[in-house]
Amino acid sequence: MGFSNWTTAQEFIFSAFPCSWGDSVICFIPLLFIYAFIIVGNLVIITVVQLNAHLHTPMYFFISALSFLEIWYTTATIPKMLSSLLSERRSITLNGCVLQMYFFHSTGISEVCLLTAMAFDRYLAICSPLHYPTIMTSRLCAQLTLGCCVCGFLTPLPEIAWISTLPFCGSNHLEHIFCDFLPVLRLACTDTHTIVMIQVVDIVHAVEIITAVMLIFMSYVGIVAVILRIRSAEGRRKAFSTCVSHLTVFLLFFGSVALMYLRFSATYSLFWDTAIALAFAVLSPFFNPIIYSLRNKEIKEAIKKHIGQAGILIGKSRNLP
Repeated sequence: MGFSNWTTAQEFIFSAFPCSWGDSVICFIPLLFIYAFIIVGNLVIITVVQLNAHLHTPMYFFISALSFLEIWYTTATIPKMLSSLLSERRSITLNGCVLQMYFFHSTGISEVCLLTAMAFDRYLAICSPLHYPTIMTSRLCAQLTLGCCVCGFLTPLPEIAWISTLPFCGSNHLEHIFCDFLPVLRLACTDTHTIVMIQVVDIVHAVEIITAVMLIFMSYVGIVAVILRIRSAEGRRKAFSTCVSHLTVFLLFFGSVALMYLRFSATYSLFWDTAIALAFAVLSPFFNPIIYSLRNKEIKEAIKKHIGQAGILIGKSRNLP
């Protein structure tokens, strides 16, 4: 390794991006489209839920809150990816890297908590339909959402504070497409303490993921038990259809997150590390607006109504003298 790869400067250079300009442009164009779609798609969902009184229910409140978090979750990483693809020097300062890790993980953990709260909401709606309106009030929805965000923004603080104090005296080439705990920790001056802390970070992530999965799993066990007791096939279909979107988003997001953060001592090649990171940082947020709009009849109808109204207004404005 050459001397230029060793530094005490407080910056990292992303080395997982394509080396050639042509390959970078090929990656840049679809990534820009995906990011624009995520922002526009989630803004549409938030706007439609706000404008339609019949969508002012706990389920749609949580969906719009999830859409809001998705915007910031992707904004923590994708804009820097886009600029790195078109930049000759794909660098980020240590402070910038720490901030990126913090906002990426805080919004990600908030989403995990919110998906858990959404499973609890579906459990109450199906298993206790008579008590559901009195239990799941708008105040409780706001409290659960706020609690999810507080949990999300507080949980990664100890890890972030510790990483910000580490010395980085080795290679500054970060083998990843954005700043994440393990790739950054591998660049720290390695000693026994750092290795132990990497294992601690692994355990913390495992506890967070497994706890959320178990809570969601128990909610769906109760939901399935109730659905199976419904006598009519139409009744079972309608009850389960309210959970399909949430279940799909849960499996898509948690599947890729588990591959990345439940590996423990296992290591992947740079290609698979990058592919898995793209799955939960880019592709999962890309599919969420599609799942919640195309799989949801009420949101689809509301979007069509507003598109129709916009078309009528445009037509009237054109006819004005």
